[in-house]
Amino acid sequence: MKKAKTINLPKGYKPFDASDYLGNEEIIAEYLTAAAEDANPEVFVLALANVAKARGMAKVAKDAGLGRESLYKALSKGSHPRYETISAVMQALGVKFSVETAAR
Repeated sequence: MKKAKTINLPKGYKPFDASDYLGNEEIIAEYLTAAAEDANPEVFVLALANVAKARGMAKVAKDAGLGRESLYKALSKGSHPRYETISAVMQALGVKFSVETAAR
């Protein structure tokens, strides 16, 4: 397993954390929609993890019927969560999938 690269930020700066900016339903819906449109499925899983973090991982895990550690593992980098897990997390977050025709 490759170790994460450490970034030294100037004093007074902190790493960007998307969950700090996911404060309302409309922003969350737009964020997840944009992530779902990416060809890389890991982008959507990361976005879902950021939304869960913004809402509180313990609460989302409980509402999804998962253990907190299981939720962290399911939404961690490189994971391949089952559809049932994604669906339960989305339901706990109060969001749903929507299907539409592709623009040509």
